[in-house]
Parts: sequence; C-alpha cells; structure tokens
Amino acid sequence: MKYAIVIILGAFFMVSCSSSITRGAQYPKMYEEKPASIVVMPPINQTNSVEAKDYFYTTMYIPLCEKGYYVFSPYLTMEMMQTESAYDSEMFLTGSLEQFKNVLGADAAMFTIIKSWQKSTVGGKITVGVEYVLRSTTSGETLYNREGLITVDTSINTGGGLLGSLVNLAATAINTALTDKIVAGRMCNVYVLSDMPVGVYNPSFEKDINEPAGGKYIKATVK
Repeated sequence: MKYAIVIILGAFFMVSCSSSITRGAQYPKMYEEKPASIVVMPPINQTNSVEAKDYFYTTMYIPLCEKGYYVFSPYLTMEMMQTESAYDSEMFLTGSLEQFKNVLGADAAMFTIIKSWQKSTVGGKITVGVEYVLRSTTSGETLYNREGLITVDTSINTGGGLLGSLVNLAATAINTALTDKIVAGRMCNVYVLSDMPVGVYNPSFEKDINEPAGGKYIKATVK
C-alpha cells in the first residue's frame, strides 16, 4: 500500500509539472485510431537477467485494463505465440502486425523493451529501465512511445548509531530481496504509463485530450 500511494502521488506530480504539451498533441494517433483492445507482446529483454522477461510480462495486464482497454490474456497470448513460433517480439517490433488483427482482433500491440534491471541489496535499490511502444495492428503506426528509468528505493532507516546502521543494513537487504521483479515491474508500469491516454472503457475516454503529457523519457526514484 505504501508503494502504491507513493507511485500515484509521484505520477500525478510528474504529469502536472512536466511540460505544457497536451496528450492530444503528443499522442495524436491514439485519439485518431481509438484502439479498444491491446495484445501484450512478450518483452524484449536486453539485460542479463533471464527471468526479467517472463516476470515483467505478467505485470502489464492490470495497468492497461485500468486504463480502459480490453487486454488479451497474457498467458493465452504467450501460449499462442509459442505454438506459432512467434515468442520473439523482435521480429514484430517494426514488422507487420496484421496477423494479430486477423487472428485475435486486437487493435494494437504493446511492446516493452527491458533495457536495464539492476538490484542492489546493500544499497537497497532496484533500478528498472523500460521503453514502451504501442503500435497499431491496422496502420502499423506507433500510437504511444515512452521510456523510463525508475529506481525503487527499498532502504529502511530505523535509527542512528552503529547498531542502528547495522540494523538498517540488514533490514534493507531483506526488504530489497522481498521486492522482487514483479513488484518493481508493476511500479515501473504505473509510473511510466501515467500519461497514456485512456481507452474506450474508461469514463474519461477522450476527455483527457487536453491534459498535460509527460516527458518522452523520465527518470525518477520512488520509495
């Protein structure tokens, strides 16, 4: 709960204080094509963390649903892609997406590129760098694109002095170990996708066109 509150407040602050450009001006094609359904593509993992791809993939469903989009089940989608030998999203990042329109009926495909994933148990920080690319399955155009480098601060401070420092160090190590890839992934999603225009199933659909858009690249620390 503590993380959720900080993220929401941080996202609100970031969107409010970023730039004067509106979402309609920064993401015009989102309002032109009005995608209603999204297929989440398996993440493109550019890090040495092999598990990051599968862990991060499971975190995309909820934030997109909360944005007001119909999201195809990640598990069923992954099974279909593995069956069709299409598990590597790299081949579709700049290629045709017609098959996802024809087979699934998806209006858009969400790609995520994991560029960095570092976990410092001693320092109490998890840093995640991810780029989000939403492409239309009809026109092939990029509807939404944003990149973020989000650091999750898991450090704990229980008091001063030598004993307090040792306690803090141990508590931080435990807390960092418990804040796994799924939690860090969720926090990154919520923060970076905060300015993504909402979908047709959200009450604010097309009402957010004049709201401020965030920067195309953001770097932030959340606790």
